[in-house]
Amino acid sequence: MAVIHPFRGIRYNLDAVGDLSKVVTQPYDRIGPKEEEEYKNRSPYNIVRVIGGKVPPADDAEYLRRAETFREWLADGILVQDPEPGIYAYWQRFEWDGKAHTRKGFVALIDLRESGVKAHERTLKGPKEDRLKLLRACEANFGHVFLLYRDPSLAASKAVSEAIAGKEPDMRATDDFGNEHLLWRITDPAVIEATKETLRPLQAYIADGHHRFETAKVFMEECFRKGWVPVPPETFTSRMVTLVNTEEPGLVIRPIHRIVHSLPGFDYGEFLKALEGDFRVESLGSLEEARERLTAGLGREHVFVFYSEGKFHAAVLRDDTDIQRLVPGEKPLEWKRSDVSILHAAILERLLGIDAEALARQTNVDFTPYAERVIEAVDQGKAQLGILLNPTQVGDVLAVADVGERMPQKSTDFYPKLLTGLVAMKMEIRKT
Repeated sequence: MAVIHPFRGIRYNLDAVGDLSKVVTQPYDRIGPKEEEEYKNRSPYNIVRVIGGKVPPADDAEYLRRAETFREWLADGILVQDPEPGIYAYWQRFEWDGKAHTRKGFVALIDLRESGVKAHERTLKGPKEDRLKLLRACEANFGHVFLLYRDPSLAASKAVSEAIAGKEPDMRATDDFGNEHLLWRITDPAVIEATKETLRPLQAYIADGHHRFETAKVFMEECFRKGWVPVPPETFTSRMVTLVNTEEPGLVIRPIHRIVHSLPGFDYGEFLKALEGDFRVESLGSLEEARERLTAGLGREHVFVFYSEGKFHAAVLRDDTDIQRLVPGEKPLEWKRSDVSILHAAILERLLGIDAEALARQTNVDFTPYAERVIEAVDQGKAQLGILLNPTQVGDVLAVADVGERMPQKSTDFYPKLLTGLVAMKMEIRKT
């Protein structure tokens, strides 16, 4: 079940900061040192000054300085807390693959004690330690946890959409990639109750924000061990999330293509011959044909496109019953039958000698959602082999999560990311 609550969000005072686009950011894990500096240069009030980036500070005192900045912005009216609890419709308008999309969701708090939330990605110790230190210092949620739920009735979606129909958004920003982000505050009790009742019996799944969600649970347990008492709704037993219905249009997962390099003695002709035992190899004439071939196989067959020496070839798995042999181990079939699992086990490791450790260290493989960059890397001699594949389907992500597994590395890229800085949650805690 997914138990959600309205909350008194903290938002930027637009009269004080001006253009919202200059103070919001991509999620922290998409912010390298270069991006962090760029965000700081945009505005003295950019939220990066509080959340930091993916490289943790060398000095833990930096977390306390960030918390002080957050408190100063609240005291000075740069950030303002809404007077009564609500939920927030959050729409994203964007283009991908030549098509216009609108992804519709809403922001609320999810109860960490009463809600069942399933994950599909593995987490790392370093990022969780970094986010936990920030959470301890600020006692606030800034970045979103992106949750999915399945509701064919669209009950919550309809209630939220009807509540904002014909209204201008309260917050509007454009991200670094030209995507538009719109936020509306909703305080109508009937709409809030409709979303709560719709979500209550449903399973929630993490799309993005695994480290932030796990950190929230760790912090909650720390607070209870200290004898601290939660003061709902904005408190340590809840986490700010954005919920998106998988039955709505606009839920885009981008493919994550592979760029293979630094392989000793790689021979494209020999590689194609080695594929032919378990895959049907087809010649293709162009990148356009490659895209068409992938699209034709989406959801129907396991197809990959390879590029080297100026040539494209598709490889199609001959027999699905071979998956158990080609992807050995104790993993469930739901995990093994994903394109990424097959690619990693049956091709990268078995034929090219690139094992899981090499993938994790990116010794021989780089990743990108852009097919053109794959071709460019090979043509420029920076790579030996380009691999194009279809995006992972939402149903496959949920199926893997349902059996308690995590997707293989670099399986999903939900696009666009949820912006940090549109709305935040500051905790109320009674400390004994």
